[in-house]
Amino acid sequence: MSAPVTVLATPVASIGEHPLLILLLQLAFLMLLALVLGRLATYFKLPAVAGELAAGVLVGPSVLKPLVPSFSAWLLPQQPEQVHLLDAVGQLGVLLLVGVTGSEMNIGLVRKRGIIAGKVGITGLVIPLGLGVATGFLLPHSFVPAGTSQTTFAMFLGVATGVSAIPVIAKTLLDMKLLHRDIGQLILAACVVDDVAGWFLLSVVSAMATAGLTAGVVTTSIVWPVVVVLFAAVIGRPVVGGALRLAGRSESPAPTIATVVVLVMFSSAATQAVHLESIFGAFVCGVLIATSKGWDPRKLEPLRVVVLAFLAPLFFATAGLRMDLTALARPVVLVAALVVLVVAVIGKFVGAFLGAWLSRMNRWEALALGAGMNSRGVVEVIVAMTGLRLHVLDTKTYTIIVLVAIVTSLMAPPILRFAMTRVEESAQAKLLGRAAGPDAELPSPAAGGGVPAQGLDTVGAADQRGD
Repeated sequence: MSAPVTVLATPVASIGEHPLLILLLQLAFLMLLALVLGRLATYFKLPAVAGELAAGVLVGPSVLKPLVPSFSAWLLPQQPEQVHLLDAVGQLGVLLLVGVTGSEMNIGLVRKRGIIAGKVGITGLVIPLGLGVATGFLLPHSFVPAGTSQTTFAMFLGVATGVSAIPVIAKTLLDMKLLHRDIGQLILAACVVDDVAGWFLLSVVSAMATAGLTAGVVTTSIVWPVVVVLFAAVIGRPVVGGALRLAGRSESPAPTIATVVVLVMFSSAATQAVHLESIFGAFVCGVLIATSKGWDPRKLEPLRVVVLAFLAPLFFATAGLRMDLTALARPVVLVAALVVLVVAVIGKFVGAFLGAWLSRMNRWEALALGAGMNSRGVVEVIVAMTGLRLHVLDTKTYTIIVLVAIVTSLMAPPILRFAMTRVEESAQAKLLGRAAGPDAELPSPAAGGGVPAQGLDTVGAADQRGD
């Protein structure tokens, strides 16, 4: 008998020469434009994300395709394999961005400002969420992609209008020298509460979108995130803390960076495996990193620089590629965009005002909170990209949501500047009233005097702490 012949498996071919060339040129074009336009935006005191999104808009169907269709078709071929290559790089960028953002969350700040931050954060999420869901039901069915129920679409729109963007507002507060002021810290704390609930809801709605809207799916979609959070708190937290301390024994930051990347990837894969969004896993891992003790967070700075300087701008540029501003030329789409924008803005400001009123804060502090929480920026773009990938959004609705993210981020600085001027005037009036003697009448909270017991910017104590 002859010996059996062993057939060796043929190795999978590597990426082709032309697809690799196209990918490299796509990355180069998008990064160059994102760098230039992002710097230009910051020069004019605008969020860099606005310029980075504009880079994708210029290369995408809004500008390049109508002007030079042949070059656009060559640079951005619509073959799924080629599109997926660029998407994979962007997906890696957004997972690390969310992980790094989560690792920088000040959970102690939320504990310190717990009651006020909880009130403002919850009302600032629930009211725009409810208004967004109602708007989703009222929009014409032509805005709902085929195969998606109006309920799922409405819930997703509600989540998109309810979230806030910590990275954008943190940068805005830093630029305005408000990051270490009491009101700035309270804005960040409320945004943390808002974002934690927002990522949870995004994971739930995404699971419903992929598995269908049934009672069993709804129950499972709510239970799984709770299981993930409990698992992370009981088992994940000591594992993450131990891994970071072990990596931190090296003087080089390389082991710590590699450990964080591995932890974020495994966490993202875990939530993806149970049909939750991978972004939710990255965020949970980031929070675990933020709450870990005994390691040096400064060793993450090189990773932060790479993510913020390269991967994040590239992700936003790819997000801009999906925007089609020519759709706004249609009156029904333009009207829908204006309606969603107005609903999103009103919802955030009303929610923040309600939370501030419940906390006995004055109207100018409430206005500052609303301005900060109204900034959607990075987070809403991520939500919109998720909706587009899950086919909950089409190009029209995706463009509308990203447009809301850009406009609300641009609104934040001038409104915040106006509100803080009034807050400081109110504080000065209160100090003058105190200097006048014990018989002087102090302004009441209802009149805009603030609440000394809660210590919101009654004096310039932050100026002593510095920026």
